[in-house]
Amino acid sequence: MLAYHSDHFVLPLPPGHPFPMGRYHLLRQQVRETLPEVRLCEAEPASDGELALAHEPAWISAVVEGTTSAVQQREIGFPWSDRMVQRARRSVGATIQAARAALAGEGVAANLAGGTHHAYPHKGSGYCVFNDVAVAARLMQAEHHRRPAARASRGLRVIVIDLDVHQGNGTAAVFRDDPSVFTLSLHGARNFPFRKEASDLDVELPDGCTDAPYLEALDGALALAFERCAGHPPGLAFYLAGADPHEDDRLGRLKLSAAGLAERDRRVFAELARRGMPVALSMAGGYGRDIATTVGVQRRTVELAAEAWRNWPRAASGLPAGAMEQWAP
Repeated sequence: MLAYHSDHFVLPLPPGHPFPMGRYHLLRQQVRETLPEVRLCEAEPASDGELALAHEPAWISAVVEGTTSAVQQREIGFPWSDRMVQRARRSVGATIQAARAALAGEGVAANLAGGTHHAYPHKGSGYCVFNDVAVAARLMQAEHHRRPAARASRGLRVIVIDLDVHQGNGTAAVFRDDPSVFTLSLHGARNFPFRKEASDLDVELPDGCTDAPYLEALDGALALAFERCAGHPPGLAFYLAGADPHEDDRLGRLKLSAAGLAERDRRVFAELARRGMPVALSMAGGYGRDIATTVGVQRRTVELAAEAWRNWPRAASGLPAGAMEQWAP
């Protein structure tokens, strides 16, 4: 399975900053040491033109040129730096590459970061500068439309399955009134963002929600989402597998165990495999009191993704596992 990373670009954050920047390097290290079937690839940066598929040119320019205001930087949560720009570009680029690989026959591919779902077309927010899933979804739709065999079809429909503990407000705003992308967000009702946007399907969970009610809500949400998409089934899924619903998360407010989160991932991958629907995985949030706990949850998500990749129903594509490796950087 191909997994793309961008953790070489570590942001120069001030002492005491709450964002756990080190988890990306630790995750890549654990994946390299324990999951030999995962091929690690450094992400390419997204271009300005690709970013403009989901973001306003003025916002892209402000970020790239370093003219974001103090207010805008506070809303993002990061001070401006060139490394911030490079990391943000590559976080998007990694999801683009994972989506391409998934669609080209891999079935499952991953971004070891990403899930920057609080970024709006005109601004960043909540540690999110650009919205990787929104850009990648729009680009995959455009590339699909350019294929001669697809021009007579209704186009590529996409589903976003956002299981970060925080609602995917930026993603919902990007795809508001866009029937070609179905947005599902399963999140804490009383958590950030406190002013939420309307997804196509929002499922709010109470503080302290444990494994059994969470998994029941997930099963119902997936069934309802695919029922609503039955007239034009999606051909690509983006899965945001946040580690922050974990019981040890500082910001999560839910009480899922590591086993419960693994079962969550297993059910999502099984549902997508049953439908033969390619999926690009992003890791999204995770703010454990012990960073090793968050990394362990995310490593397990990657392990389950690799298991799904190994058993993916590729007969429809006619491509074997590893068919994209010749194009990997």
